Amino acid sequence: MKKAKKELGYSNAMVAELSGVPIGTVQKIFSGETTAPRYATLQALEQIFIKYDETSSSTIHETALPYLTKSQGEYTIEDCDNLPDDVRVELIDGVIYYMSAPTVAHQMIAGYIHAQLFNHIKSNKGNCTAMISPLSVELNKDNKTSVQPDVLIACDKSKVIKRCVYGAPDFVLEILSPSTKSKDMVIKLNKYMAAGVKEYWMIDPDKKQLLVYNFDENRFAEVHTFEDTVPIAVLDNKCSIDFKDLYEYISFLYD
Repeated sequence: MKKAKKELGYSNAMVAELSGVPIGTVQKIFSGETTAPRYATLQALEQIFIKYDETSSSTIHETALPYLTKSQGEYTIEDCDNLPDDVRVELIDGVIYYMSAPTVAHQMIAGYIHAQLFNHIKSNKGNCTAMISPLSVELNKDNKTSVQPDVLIACDKSKVIKRCVYGAPDFVLEILSPSTKSKDMVIKLNKYMAAGVKEYWMIDPDKKQLLVYNFDENRFAEVHTFEDTVPIAVLDNKCSIDFKDLYEYISFLYD
């Protein structure tokens, strides 16, 4: 529980409020002063962390807590808009997912790929638009889902409005991290496929690996390494990302 508490960023006060366990008891347990808590106390504490493990969805910033009074699954885009400006979240089917600050590797990879896409589309006078997060995408055109892909391509510019991308982009890229991996590889994978995204890339910087889903072709994911050059199907395979060059760009981070 200590590890989950740290990863979630929960304070003792937040654990006490969520579990109903007195804050004094919480402080003693997590400081190690109490080594054999009552079984009922452990059960109450475990429930908030079990819910996190099952959904990976309760990583809520402490400053957001006073604004989040509904049950997960009941939140709307308006609820997210009312959160403090320093709280960044995604909303999927009414469930709020807190987004932690990205790593340097994450940002460098996203920036590199966005630059390649932007330059290709611009130099070829293409009709598509390449965009980089933070940017809201209302996949289902409802008030229950708003995600922020790391990089996207939208070829139907009628979907690009001032507030957000309204509807499914053609291409989505997500850069995986330990805290978002299960969400990106399961929940968002299914959401993007169901919404009509044509191509979905997932980059794992730790494994130096890329997974490519071409939903239109209804095939298993293609697996690539940071030694490969990979074409982008929605750009008619005329734009490719050289991952060997990308790795040279960020390799100092792995030293």
